[in-house]
Amino acid sequence: MNFKDFQARVFVYVGMFGSGKTELAINTAVELKKEEKNVALLDIDVISPYFRSRDKKEPLEKLGIKVISPPGALSHADLPIITAQVGGYISNENFFTVADVGGNEDGATVLGSLKPFLDKVNKKVFFVINTLRPFSSTFEEIVKNVKKISTVSRTRIDYLVNNTNIAQETSLEDVKRGEELIKKVSEYLEIPVAFSVVREGMDFQGDFPVLKLKRYLKTLW
Repeated sequence: MNFKDFQARVFVYVGMFGSGKTELAINTAVELKKEEKNVALLDIDVISPYFRSRDKKEPLEKLGIKVISPPGALSHADLPIITAQVGGYISNENFFTVADVGGNEDGATVLGSLKPFLDKVNKKVFFVINTLRPFSSTFEEIVKNVKKISTVSRTRIDYLVNNTNIAQETSLEDVKRGEELIKKVSEYLEIPVAFSVVREGMDFQGDFPVLKLKRYLKTLW
């Protein structure tokens, strides 16, 4: 799968807490870097203190990816800190930029604050769904959350992403069931599904393109 096929310069990942946005954002930046000279990863996740792009800043910057996060001692603070650089990288036509946005309504509010920048660039917004997480396991819950996040962020959702998983315990059947549920949501909301996500080593063939995810962040179990 080639992210350039989406014909976007800015990739924004939103979704509910625990959906896997951060891992997807990191993988997207790494894949873009294989073809593009200038790639930036924006850590604007003000929700999760556990899984953050900024925790992999050093190895990512060794790959040539610019990671934008709160500076110094504020890097690990559980505070809604959005640096002035964020808008600058979104606007910079010389950079392909990936935004890792926090989950739930608080994260969507932060995204809404960036609307003046995002409205002026070629962007795609991806709503990441893990159907094995609480509050994302039914058709009704997913539809409600997509509408809520879109409304709060004042941003149109361009694509849905099937990231159904329970880490290393994920089976092909889990991914397929997630795909079937998200397909129904896609048809109802008239939002296309961008791809399904599987871990490296899984051989999955479904109805959508497949992204084989490399795990950069450690799990808590």
